[in-house]
Amino acid sequence: MRAYTVCCAVFASLGTFLFGYDSGVITTTIAHASFKEYFDHPSSDVTGAIVSVYIGGEALGSLLTMLFADRLGRKRTIQLFACVATVGTVLQTAAVHIGMLLAGRAITGVAVGSLIFVVPMYNAEISPPEHRGLIVGFSGAMIAMGSCVSNWLGYFSSFAPDSIGDFQWRFPLALQIPPGIALAIGLFWLPYSPRWLLRKGRDAEAYAAYIKLRGANDPEVEAEYTQMREQIHYEMETEVTSFREMWARYKKRLMVSIAVQTCTGLTGVNVIGYYQTTLYTGVGISGRTVLLLAACYGTVAPIANLVAVHNLDRWGRVRMLWIGALLLAADLSYTMATSKYFVGSTNKGGQAAVIVGIFLFNAIYYCAFNSTTWLYGAEVLTASIRAKGSALASFSHFVFNIAVNQAGPKAFVTIGYKFYSIFISCCLVTSVIVFFYFPETKNKTLEEIAGLFGDKVIIPTLEDANARKEAVLHGVLKEDIAEEGQKAKKREEVWIA
Repeated sequence: MRAYTVCCAVFASLGTFLFGYDSGVITTTIAHASFKEYFDHPSSDVTGAIVSVYIGGEALGSLLTMLFADRLGRKRTIQLFACVATVGTVLQTAAVHIGMLLAGRAITGVAVGSLIFVVPMYNAEISPPEHRGLIVGFSGAMIAMGSCVSNWLGYFSSFAPDSIGDFQWRFPLALQIPPGIALAIGLFWLPYSPRWLLRKGRDAEAYAAYIKLRGANDPEVEAEYTQMREQIHYEMETEVTSFREMWARYKKRLMVSIAVQTCTGLTGVNVIGYYQTTLYTGVGISGRTVLLLAACYGTVAPIANLVAVHNLDRWGRVRMLWIGALLLAADLSYTMATSKYFVGSTNKGGQAAVIVGIFLFNAIYYCAFNSTTWLYGAEVLTASIRAKGSALASFSHFVFNIAVNQAGPKAFVTIGYKFYSIFISCCLVTSVIVFFYFPETKNKTLEEIAGLFGDKVIIPTLEDANARKEAVLHGVLKEDIAEEGQKAKKREEVWIA
């Protein structure tokens, strides 16, 4: 695995860092007394809208990306929505009334709704098969890191003097702006996805990018490239032209990708994450301690996510998902039971037990689900439908999130601990679906995964790979690569202009 490839993946993952930061920052924002006073103590419905309009934007962003990810490419799509995110975060920071805040949340939601699946898609397409779990896992790790950073900033901002109370919640919102700008500019120096270049007929440029990412003079790399090229060319010859045809030909792939994202949204992770401050208040925690707990909760995520990043390529995606779902169901059952008896009580030990359940949920989710779902949902789809299929899967994820998150504030007030039973049931169903229906994809190239779904896999011979290598070594492709390099340079100049 080349350090260059890792650096490309980590930098592109600034896009998922934005997702994590913007999702996490609202947790502490709505908990600040200065925020409540500035916006005239918003009702539970308005608080729910602040969260739900953001997720609605994410759903719209996932659909819009279908128009761009194949046409502009993964790299340019990330740049485009990094710019959109910057506009939305500026509006949030400068909000002078609730409508402006909601508009900023919606626009930012559109942006991160795209970034959250285009970044893992890009990382998957530049990764070697034996390390794809690790490299795409950076996408999930940066979600966790973004959430962690935002929660700690929210806590430390609470120490700002009351005379500049707006600073307490505006400053964390403002720090969303620099990552978007850095991402939009820095991507000019990252390569295009070789698989996207092949689909655009830019074979020589795709080869140059692949060798830069994987290294030269390696027969195995040559064989992988030859298989990738031939598989993509084969798929292009039989490419689907409509959603109906896509569903008919790739039904199982689409169902698996959509199911993994939908089931993730129904674990309850976002409800607990967004409204954890409300849950802490319910067990008698008050003041700045609520924000401190939120910051500690956020810190659990990146630490736990390291387990996933380190083990995805060893344990496998399917094992982590079905076992993780069972553990989440068990933890939620524990949290529901302790909440029944100790929420609203004065029993300090019982209150601590509830908080332990909430923290343990976060640890399990980030160990087993966070990086796994975004990786698995992208890699099970072919290059020809990866953008459209991932968009539909993400849309499903966000639509279900809208429903449960809008209901969250009122549900915790009206039915209390019983709300957890919905997520317990969903986690149990998820475990069964994953165990019996999902194929394991670890250590396989994106092209070899086609065979798991009964599709034709092009297997190049050793002679094909050696012929490709000899052609390169003897300069047959040098002129093509040089010509493509000049064309690429001109395209960059046009884009910048």
